[in-house]
Amino acid sequence: MDLLEEVKKHSSKWIKTKGDNYAGFYWQDGYAAFSVRPSEAADLVRYIENQKEHHKTMGFQDECRILFKRNGIEWDERYAWD
Repeated sequence: MDLLEEVKKHSSKWIKTKGDNYAGFYWQDGYAAFSVRPSEAADLVRYIENQKEHHKTMGFQDECRILFKRNGIEWDERYAWD
């Protein structure tokens, strides 16, 4: 958790140095981490490239619920969201 907090903090400060277009950049609260098979790396890159469009129709929480269920991950939603 501390590592991700530091990554988010420093990357947010860094991106804001890249111009006025990024002045309002911020990370959403929370995070989720998943591993990816090397054979699925191209799919992940495509997902990231299309993430802005994708999240117009599905939010972070709904996507996490689907990923957890699809991968048989047991979790307690009471502790997942801010």
